[in-house]
Amino acid sequence: MRLSAVCFLAVLVAGCASFDGSGLVPGKSTESEVRALMGAPSQTLELPEGQKALYFSRLPEGRMVFVATIDSDGILRTLDQRLTRQNIAWLVAGTSTRKDVLGFYGPPGNVGSYPRLEREWWEYKFFDYQDRRILTVQFSPDGIVREVLDMRDWAFEPPGLGRSGRGHH
Repeated sequence: MRLSAVCFLAVLVAGCASFDGSGLVPGKSTESEVRALMGAPSQTLELPEGQKALYFSRLPEGRMVFVATIDSDGILRTLDQRLTRQNIAWLVAGTSTRKDVLGFYGPPGNVGSYPRLEREWWEYKFFDYQDRRILTVQFSPDGIVREVLDMRDWAFEPPGLGRSGRGHH
């Protein structure tokens, strides 16, 4: 009985380690090792010079998207977590496109539309340190980014707190 509990705990810890690709070594790990550890990618994009990008999304609630860049020899070059506040800065309303967003962040966690505004929206939940946030990118019908909204995810605020962070008196 005790041995089975230890085995279960070992499997649980191993599963958690694969979540962020810990144990993978850029310049050494192979594509098959990346896939074995992180699972099936949610998106694969072919890059110049025979490279490819594998997207490992933990959305909609996992709040992370890892992108593994694999070189033409099948070796891991980089492994990055793309959903960060710093990475939102490169999105430019009126310039960035749907293809740019998909190529950088991968598939969104949620999608929807505002028919009267003629807008499609994509949602990416992320962490900024311990702060739960939601990135919403709105596109016009021509595929151009029109709005980039970085908001606090109020669904996780303690009851009784107003949006100012102070309690109601």
